[in-house]
Amino acid sequence: MNHELIINSSSTEVTIALLRDKKLIELHKDKHDTSFNVGDIYLGKIRKIVPSLNAAFVDVGYEKDAFLHYLDLGPQFRSQNKYIQSILKGKQQSSNISRLRLEKDINKDGKIKELLSSKQQIAVQVAKEPISSKGPRLSAELTLAGRYIVLVPFTDKISVSQKIKSQEEKERLKKLIASIKPKNFGVIIRTVAENKKVADLDQDLRNLVEKWDKLYQGLKNAQPPKRVLGELNRASTVLRDLLSASFSNIHVNDPKLFEEIKAYVQRIAPKKESIVKLYKGKNEIFEHFGINKQIKASFGKKVMLPSGAYLIIEHTEAMHVIDVNSGNRKASEQNQEQNAIETNLEVAEEIARILRLRDMGGIIAIDFIDMHQRDNNKKLYDKLKQCMSDDRAKHNIIPPTKFGVIELTRQRVRPETEIKTAEVCPTCNGTGEITASILLIDEIENNVRYLVEQVGQKNITLLVHPFVEAYIKKGIKSVQRQWFVKFKKWIAVKGITTLPFLTYKFVDAENEEIEL
Repeated sequence: MNHELIINSSSTEVTIALLRDKKLIELHKDKHDTSFNVGDIYLGKIRKIVPSLNAAFVDVGYEKDAFLHYLDLGPQFRSQNKYIQSILKGKQQSSNISRLRLEKDINKDGKIKELLSSKQQIAVQVAKEPISSKGPRLSAELTLAGRYIVLVPFTDKISVSQKIKSQEEKERLKKLIASIKPKNFGVIIRTVAENKKVADLDQDLRNLVEKWDKLYQGLKNAQPPKRVLGELNRASTVLRDLLSASFSNIHVNDPKLFEEIKAYVQRIAPKKESIVKLYKGKNEIFEHFGINKQIKASFGKKVMLPSGAYLIIEHTEAMHVIDVNSGNRKASEQNQEQNAIETNLEVAEEIARILRLRDMGGIIAIDFIDMHQRDNNKKLYDKLKQCMSDDRAKHNIIPPTKFGVIELTRQRVRPETEIKTAEVCPTCNGTGEITASILLIDEIENNVRYLVEQVGQKNITLLVHPFVEAYIKKGIKSVQRQWFVKFKKWIAVKGITTLPFLTYKFVDAENEEIEL
């Protein structure tokens, strides 16, 4: 299994595409002015206590107050809050908590008004980004995530990822961490720590303790609302969580970001530094790697599969609904039941990819093709579980109902990725009436004449939809060759999948758009 990361940096955002065997499985957008990312730590102020919800609303600087439930305070809230208040009052002179006397854990069935009051300052961490009309969801249990471990202050508990199956390995890791961790710091050992040496774990732990010191420095003299410790940028977060031996390439189109990512990879996995490459191609990076085409194919209401089967995906306020259709899939010579199970098994893999790619969360109902044999329903259920096993979002899958519907829930921590794949007609602007599109080539030719003969433009490249590109280049006496004869200048023509059908642009040698 081969993984690649393609990173497209623009003036407004960084878009990160994760490919598995050349197939797009994750897409992240990281805006330059973004805040309230999962993992960010803020000093906020309690705006309102709501006893009926056993929750509080907290001002962290977002346009809507963030939500903090009692169960998200964390067992060691008293110890943490005492430490935070000491920093804010100038009584805590060091970030070291090893000498602190830990308070008793809070009662699981307690009331939030017993611990918090209106206008109180509190340190909180973003657990869910703002979604739709809701503000961020917060947790007061601060954790610092590293590559191999997660640091949990104000506890001495050591726990190991359930995905590490070997009991012997679990015990080894626990003993290693117990021998190197500071007092009053708990640790969650991540899956990627399996079979790692003590030096790797120790370095990761040191980095997180340094991060804890930065949090302490950020809290000193802070006034709410303020972000006191930011999470890594999205690219580094993806690398931290996923980077493994299966990564073959990381392509970046921005020199500055290239240096940052190269330095980060060198720090967390020195042997993988060479896979980070600066993209210098003439075409836009997502166009070069075929990602734009995959985005168009995967984010519409209708998603086609190579076999001819297709999915219809509908989104409502309450849930997502996915309908599976065999379409013009070539059926085998066997019976309908066999065709149904073959189609369903193929589609299950695609659905797992789509859920991860679009970051769809909440309740999802999938209407598979009806099957009557119980064994086939079990095969389908097992296949979907297997395909979703590497999904980092928490999820729960219910076996097929008697109607052939599989229901599942998937954790939603970020807004669902939505990309419009339908295009408004650039000529009629959606009115339904257009002037003759056959005149498009004449219009382009007139603009070429203007640029060559009047402006004197030296290097010209025409960007058009791939269908228009094919028309311009078709045949020995192509339109492109006719322009060469007329204007004594070769006009390069490139097909761009992101351009609407009748839209075109001219760019110069520096790939800058030429104004007409």
